[in-house]
Amino acid sequence: MSTMKNKKKQKYRRQRSATLPIFLALGGLLIITGAFFALRQPSKPKASIEIAGSPSLKVDKEKVDLGAVKLGQTVQVEFELTNVGDETLRFSKQPTIEVKEGC
Repeated sequence: MSTMKNKKKQKYRRQRSATLPIFLALGGLLIITGAFFALRQPSKPKASIEIAGSPSLKVDKEKVDLGAVKLGQTVQVEFELTNVGDETLRFSKQPTIEVKEGC
């Protein structure tokens, strides 16, 4: 009976020792992948830098004319905001839009 236990122990040791290189290879791959993402170059800005030393917001449309709109009618306007400064743009308050009637 003791020989049967020894055979089971040897089989278990062979299985365990076979998985060790797999775990080491996966760990090495994980470290290499992490190093690649950590050391890659930062992304280039999408817009050309116009102001150095601070963030600056640029809007593609300064004024939007919707013409005559009836009361209750839904309108939609799209515009693009771009940071043209070389620093990160952060909002300290929630941005708002001012709508003026008759302008």
